[in-house]
Amino acid sequence: MTRVLAYRFSAFGDVAMTAPVFREFLEQNPDVEIIMVSRKNFEGLFAGIPNVIFKGIDLDDYKGFFGLRRLASELIKEFNPDYIANLHDVIRTKILDKIYRQKGLKVFKINKGKEEKERLTDIWNLDKVQLKKTVERYADVFREMGFKVELSHQLRPTCDQKSGIGFAPFAQHKGKMLPLEKSYELAKILSKKHTVYFFGGGKKETETLEKWETEIPNTKSLSGKLSLTEELHKISELELMISMDSANMHLASLMGTRCVSVWGSTHPYAGFLGFGQSEDDVVQVTDLTCRPCSVFGDKECYRGDWACLEELNIQKIVQAVNL
Repeated sequence: MTRVLAYRFSAFGDVAMTAPVFREFLEQNPDVEIIMVSRKNFEGLFAGIPNVIFKGIDLDDYKGFFGLRRLASELIKEFNPDYIANLHDVIRTKILDKIYRQKGLKVFKINKGKEEKERLTDIWNLDKVQLKKTVERYADVFREMGFKVELSHQLRPTCDQKSGIGFAPFAQHKGKMLPLEKSYELAKILSKKHTVYFFGGGKKETETLEKWETEIPNTKSLSGKLSLTEELHKISELELMISMDSANMHLASLMGTRCVSVWGSTHPYAGFLGFGQSEDDVVQVTDLTCRPCSVFGDKECYRGDWACLEELNIQKIVQAVNL
């Protein structure tokens, strides 16, 4: 059995995107085992994938160079890997790479395509093209090791009986989030025909969604009520998920649930469309030459009016749902 030690510590959505890649890679290479090192609370993402051993850590326990050296030694002692897969490529993982190379291990890392993403998000560049999908960038790391992996880019539903619509109206950054009044109106429209389940997390989001639940009939807030495993199970039972360009889109992909995704200052061209999700289910304002201005949605709007989100007509989302 060949053993690959892989690490990616954040963000939640990016870690979630590794899971369908692992599944298909390991099906095609059954003599390989992946040790996935990530934050403890992400463990549920990898449940049920054969030949994945999840190693959850608390990064606060391994601060600074000496902390990382201790982590590297502990992982070698426990798992004795054949290859190292750096799926993150940030300062912390670069240090781990260096330590492993010094110990004689072969290290392979993701090519994030930083320069092409900078060009894509240059508002004066009018020649916007689709970049390599992030899931393919993950797969490339294993291909460089010499393994064959062909990604299907197909959803795999994990539940036969599907009902209701999930709606996750929040995102980490303003540039990825529909204004809340638009999301509220959307929920009101959808709830006339469907049961709508709200997804979110954190105190403020939970308070908002619980308020919506009391004001909009046929809706239910699940925010703050479910563990990650329970949340994934619920998403697997949905007919459809509506999400911003955020983690819930990737959770839907993981559970084989169709997702209508809403994009503001970000764009599927950067490669972050959920695994197996259809471009037909992407909702965005298409006539703004400044889009995308950001890979992660964390930049201020240079126009100052957030037109990419303020001008998005929620009827486009209603039409995309088309159930």
